[in-house]
Amino acid sequence: MPVTTIDTATALVLIDLQNLVVGLPTTPRTGAEVVARAVELADAFRHHGAPVVLVRLTAGADGSDAAPGRTEITRPPGPLPAGWDLVVDDLAGHPDDITVTKRTWSAFHGTDLDLRLRRRGVTQLVLAGIATSIGVESTARAAYDHGYNVTLVTDAMADRDAEAHRHSVERIFPLLGESGSTAEIIGLLAKTPSPREDR
Repeated sequence: MPVTTIDTATALVLIDLQNLVVGLPTTPRTGAEVVARAVELADAFRHHGAPVVLVRLTAGADGSDAAPGRTEITRPPGPLPAGWDLVVDDLAGHPDDITVTKRTWSAFHGTDLDLRLRRRGVTQLVLAGIATSIGVESTARAAYDHGYNVTLVTDAMADRDAEAHRHSVERIFPLLGESGSTAEIIGLLAKTPSPREDR
């Protein structure tokens, strides 16, 4: 369903907008296009006094802390380039942002994200990033399971696979929350009382 409400205590959660991921070929928009919309969202949330969470995926150089388990698609061999796991410069450098480092798909698994959000009284998560069907969907499922209101910014996400992206947006996201565009989210945010006003 279309996005209807932005809670006063809402956080923006941006998934895996880091050097390696943003440089990969994606659809239906490029990594650069996703980052540009994420910057618009982050600027609006910061101006509003709402938390911005930057989620990054990392792993040890030897792969020893990578997610275990056999998969049919093997992980790429060899070392990853230096700085591959750093948040892109367009989003980095804001000291009040929350940075969460994960080692699996979901931003909740094995991290203190839920604790940091609850300490701030957050009731709603607005999600965007790459990849739609992996990091974004996994985090949206976990957010739903944790009892948050979930909002998906569908024009601020992309995937390596067009069908996987479409399936998430059309079949999975409606079960987890509401979806809207960057412009719609920013417009609703502007009409929502700031957390600073609510104190």
